[in-house]
Amino acid sequence: MTVPQTQIDEIEDRIYRIHTPVDSPTGEFSFNQYLLVDDAPLLFHTGPRGMAPAVMAAIGKVMPIERLRYVGFAHFENDECGGLNAILAQAPHALPVCSTIGAMVQDDALDRPARALADGEALSLGERIVRWIDAPHVPHGWDNGYLYEERTKTLLCGDLFTQPGSGDAPLVETDVLGPSEAMRAQFDYFAHSPNTVAVIERLAKLGPRTLACMHGSAFRGDGGKLLRALAEVLDA
Repeated sequence: MTVPQTQIDEIEDRIYRIHTPVDSPTGEFSFNQYLLVDDAPLLFHTGPRGMAPAVMAAIGKVMPIERLRYVGFAHFENDECGGLNAILAQAPHALPVCSTIGAMVQDDALDRPARALADGEALSLGERIVRWIDAPHVPHGWDNGYLYEERTKTLLCGDLFTQPGSGDAPLVETDVLGPSEAMRAQFDYFAHSPNTVAVIERLAKLGPRTLACMHGSAFRGDGGKLLRALAEVLDA
């Protein structure tokens, strides 16, 4: 993989979006990872395997990669955790973090045993706490889940609100549902589980202020309202 310039920008207090635009067969696209800097820093998602050197170089602009303690991922897929083992090799004290299902079914693929988080379980990073929320099949992957950072009300929401294009703006307060629905119309990546609306409503009740999307810009605003709008579209 030929990786263009990777950027890192602070979108909340010591929460950084690591962003790489790429040219795909269907046009411009982007991959994001999120670095939470604290006493025990956490990286959420790694990007594809070939992107790992660029992601690690971006982390190095903020802190030494050796300080990393956790590498979380929503579900087992290349853009979520393809670079995980390469990052673990440079971060000797870091542990993978995922759902209990993820830890059970993916253990052989990981060079280091994962820290499995149960639904609703909190993980302290120091001054901040992240909480794991099981979200099976929303949008896909039976092992899927998200992390919610309570102090800044940031939901690390993975593939929800996937936006096409280069996603150059780190953080927007404009519509991201419209672009993400346009993307879904072209490539429907949702599993359409009967529990989808209930899972999204549970996320909405958290009242997130920032939605840290894995593809495209992060969103700041009434995250609960936006999530309910997504649920309404999917339910229709």
